[in-house]
Amino acid sequence: MDIQVEYAVIGGSGTLSSDFPLGANDSGVLLIDDDLQFATPYGLSPIFRLFSVDDKKVLTCKMHGWRSGVSRADASRQIFWVFREAGVKRIISEGGVGTANHLLDPRDFVIPDDYLDFSVRKDVELDGRYLLVMRDSLCGEVRSTLIENTRKQYDGRIFTRGIYANTDGRHFESPAEVAMMKGHADIIGQSICPEVYLAREIGACFAGLYFVVNYGEGLVAQWSHDDLKTIFYDDAPMISRIIIDTIRQLPVNGQCECKDLRKETLLKGIYNK
Repeated sequence: MDIQVEYAVIGGSGTLSSDFPLGANDSGVLLIDDDLQFATPYGLSPIFRLFSVDDKKVLTCKMHGWRSGVSRADASRQIFWVFREAGVKRIISEGGVGTANHLLDPRDFVIPDDYLDFSVRKDVELDGRYLLVMRDSLCGEVRSTLIENTRKQYDGRIFTRGIYANTDGRHFESPAEVAMMKGHADIIGQSICPEVYLAREIGACFAGLYFVVNYGEGLVAQWSHDDLKTIFYDDAPMISRIIIDTIRQLPVNGQCECKDLRKETLLKGIYNK
């Protein structure tokens, strides 16, 4: 790869309808290249867009790279292989989530500080060279900058910590599954894992901005597909602006310990790369 980029955004349902980053209507955003695809050891990558925020170059892709005919595990590997080869150091992910905490409502923002992995994709890695210490797995510096900019853009409820429970999908969770997670998690989604592992593997900072779009099944009230559609279309430009302003304020090299929580594996006889 001949592209060197230090920032990346993994787009989810929150920015999908805004033609991210163009829908933010930010004069400091410049589209550099579009429809970029890269050959990776895990197959042809999803399409990326390269843009700049002032003088900072950013790579982004839609919907976590998920697409027909490609497993979610391979899509994640493709994305993070590209990020590693490009030299990405700071990653922001976003998405719509459901609730496991009955006190949360649609259109609440949550910037989680931890996660629970209920997926079965536990072995998604690039090469297995590292022991990944998952303490402070969601970068405090990226999170605090996201929180600051969300407060500037949004006058609704913003929760500055919480637990994200990751499930496999593509179906939503059953009432029994939501009941199991209640009391242990606050929001439920399908994307923070394996992204949080792969970010640590490539030595990058990672954090996410998540917008509540529905109550978990069996909590509070039923939701409708039209409700989700309305939320996605109405609020996508605002979510885009939050992410762009966060990139604008984030230094490339922070004072966090994210890169130091990736250790060389002790299993030298198995992983020799």
